[in-house]
Amino acid sequence: MRSRFWLVYVLLAILQILLGNFLNLGQYIIICILPLLVFSLPMGMSGAGVMLVTFATGFAVDFLTHGVLGLSVVALLPLAFLRRQLFSLVFGSEVLARGEKISVQKQGMPKIALAIILFTAIFFAIYVWVDAAGTRSFGFNTLRWLLSTLCTSLVEIPVAGLLSGEEGVKWK
Repeated sequence: MRSRFWLVYVLLAILQILLGNFLNLGQYIIICILPLLVFSLPMGMSGAGVMLVTFATGFAVDFLTHGVLGLSVVALLPLAFLRRQLFSLVFGSEVLARGEKISVQKQGMPKIALAIILFTAIFFAIYVWVDAAGTRSFGFNTLRWLLSTLCTSLVEIPVAGLLSGEEGVKWK
């Protein structure tokens, strides 16, 4: 099961590299599934492990795509740092206390979708702010943040089942 997760994780990271290189939807929309990858990391990983995997993934994507080295890393590391607090906010602290695995089957699609949208919104708030570096207007940045968050969330939510993992198991 664990090897399947990491295989899917690497394939989705490669998909992000391909999206970054070959899919340009204009200056207002960015499709980036990296927040989903941070969201889907195993709950048993230590905070340092999550930060290290997040850094490596973000750096690899930055290096192999748009050339702004560190832009995705800067936006991903706060997500990795706040990951447990965001899970506690959306799913409740008892899920973390029990060490329960986060999955569509256990938490349900509405909560998973809310968490993914929250992760994506935070990621793009940082990403757009750093990318603009004070050179674009507030309206442009807000519209870019909103459209990128909406479009990426519509892509990430169906893909979440691939990484959440428990095939055929339903919570009763």
